[in-house]
Amino acid sequence: MAFIPEVKSGVPVISYNYNRRYIYIISAVAALGGVLFGFDLVIISGTIPFFKNYFNLNELSTGWAVGCINLGAAIGALMAGKLSDKLGRRKALMFSAVLFAVTGLGTGWATDFNSFILFRMLSGVAVGAAALVCPMYVAEISPASMRGRMVSFYQLSIVCGIMLAYLSNYLLLNTGVHNWRWMFSSQSLPALFFFAGLFFVVESPRWLIGKQRSKEAFTILERIGGTAYAGFESGQIVESYQHQAKGSVAELFRKGIWPIVFTGIVIAVFSQAVGQNSLFSYAPELFKQAGMSQDSAFLQAIIIGLINFIFTFIAITTIDKAGRKKLLMWGTLLLCIDALALASAFYWQLPGIYVLIFLLSFIAIYAATLGPVTWVALSEIFPNRIRGNAMALATLALWIANFFTTASFPVMKGYLGLPLTFVIHAVICFAYFLFIIVRIPETKGKSLEEIEKMMIG
Repeated sequence: MAFIPEVKSGVPVISYNYNRRYIYIISAVAALGGVLFGFDLVIISGTIPFFKNYFNLNELSTGWAVGCINLGAAIGALMAGKLSDKLGRRKALMFSAVLFAVTGLGTGWATDFNSFILFRMLSGVAVGAAALVCPMYVAEISPASMRGRMVSFYQLSIVCGIMLAYLSNYLLLNTGVHNWRWMFSSQSLPALFFFAGLFFVVESPRWLIGKQRSKEAFTILERIGGTAYAGFESGQIVESYQHQAKGSVAELFRKGIWPIVFTGIVIAVFSQAVGQNSLFSYAPELFKQAGMSQDSAFLQAIIIGLINFIFTFIAITTIDKAGRKKLLMWGTLLLCIDALALASAFYWQLPGIYVLIFLLSFIAIYAATLGPVTWVALSEIFPNRIRGNAMALATLALWIANFFTTASFPVMKGYLGLPLTFVIHAVICFAYFLFIIVRIPETKGKSLEEIEKMMIG
């Protein structure tokens, strides 16, 4: 079944005729799971003043209400690693979509603060599972030359979710005393669309080969790139499984594997710690503190969503050309500078227009660099056999970092002030910049199996 093309310097020289339309469709549908992530990330930004008053919360309780979803997402990430390895990537995503739809209604119509927190955390389980499986699935099904662009669709769907959430909040703002309930309930709609779309995607060929279902995998690979591509790829995938021990959790801590896993964990943590979640989750509050009215603050938040959407396309069009490492380096350096500018704006109490410019710049930089590249890097660097467990551990770290950044922001704002808070984010950005230079390799244009050989050495 295997097809071996002519090779020069270890690289196949054959040019495959990819079914690009098919690849785009299945990648786009799978990436819609990012809408869940983005929608839930910021839907709460418009509800904070309303549920805060309804439940009579202090700053600490408000931070808990905003950040608790990330603990649920951490649990979802742990569950999804095993679930996706056992049942498959597609069924794991279906589970996430259904849970997200149900918990949106549960959060919106909670009668007390404890049930509100419970449903928020269960929403997090759905988001955490989707955040792990979506980029992993897209990476496993995409050819090497298209993988960066395809996985970037996941970040684009996160951005779309963010924009839809801001728009939903703005449209539902004046619907009465239950406006915050309708805002949360609105998340059920994108979840149902995602669930319906999953009936039209196929299973990951790499997962199928791992389950000894090579014929099914060959058929899918053949549809993606033709018979020659299917033969070569299936042979490479089978070989990668044969040269590895069984992918247990203990395998993650083996001498040759742990440095790779550690790199993934650091990428995940810093992607959330640089400060963008504080801007997304508290944007209307920041704008109001800069002197804008409530309606104006909500409208400015929609602009954040649009900027995020537009600049994500820069990453989509450049990631397979410029490379992952270069985008990460430039992104962290520019974010460091921008965070210092935000600190200065709040310290000197500059007019609101300056705050708006620096906030939009921060979102634009993140959208064009760290946002999409993080998911591409995490989906690429782990070997086939441990990818599910390694992604689970890295995504667990991501959600824990997300929890601490979102939950701590109102506390830091209250006790340290916004200038010092953004200085701390600038220091985090610079620390990540140094780590990227030293530890993160370039993976553009390489197959997952080639990256595996390069990382393990």
